[in-house]
Amino acid sequence: MDSSRLPGKVLMKIQGKPILEHVVDFLRFSKLTDIIIVATTDLPADDKIEELSNYIDIDCYRGSSNDVLGRYYECSKSFKADVITRITADNPLLDPTIIDEAIHICKETGCDYVTNLINPTYPVGYSIEVLTFSILKKIHETQNDTRSREHVTYHMRQNPNLYNIKEIFAPPDLIRPHWRLTVDYEEDFRLISKIFSNLYRPHSFIKYSSLVEFLDKNKDLLKINEKYS
Repeated sequence: MDSSRLPGKVLMKIQGKPILEHVVDFLRFSKLTDIIIVATTDLPADDKIEELSNYIDIDCYRGSSNDVLGRYYECSKSFKADVITRITADNPLLDPTIIDEAIHICKETGCDYVTNLINPTYPVGYSIEVLTFSILKKIHETQNDTRSREHVTYHMRQNPNLYNIKEIFAPPDLIRPHWRLTVDYEEDFRLISKIFSNLYRPHSFIKYSSLVEFLDKNKDLLKINEKYS
């Protein structure tokens, strides 16, 4: 709630629902996810996050605002997680089928970490990270630098040779890494709102392929937030 660039952004409403609720709704379509948990801070400003979580019947864990890695570890330990998918709440266009692809790879290969962030082929706003609890515990216990504590998987992405990492990539005809589809600024919110007004249908999610098809035909929309790309 105390985002410096766009305060309260995850509760800003699109099509009558807070962004965070859209994120949760889309995640519910993941076939390989057992439980969805909102992991927010213990700051008073985030009481509203917990209130929304209770309203939509989703577990909410509250922890440190500065030590995000510690928050993730304690949350995962509390809920006895074995494989953790990290999704940020300012990315409302997530596609649960892509998330399931990453979870499947992690479980089938027994790797430490699956992501699409190292060599991006998806737009900004489609970030996916899946890691095992054992590797989360390891980095929690060994990494004490500021960036690792704030960005959770930073050490793994900076030192891929130390971990068993698998990557996922967009299909060749759907590679769009330069598109910006996250919500950090007012212009981002305007763009995402326009996308939802055209593609969103209740009780469903927006397929990534449908999004690409729509924006390819309406490229002027991408100019709304292009100064931040």
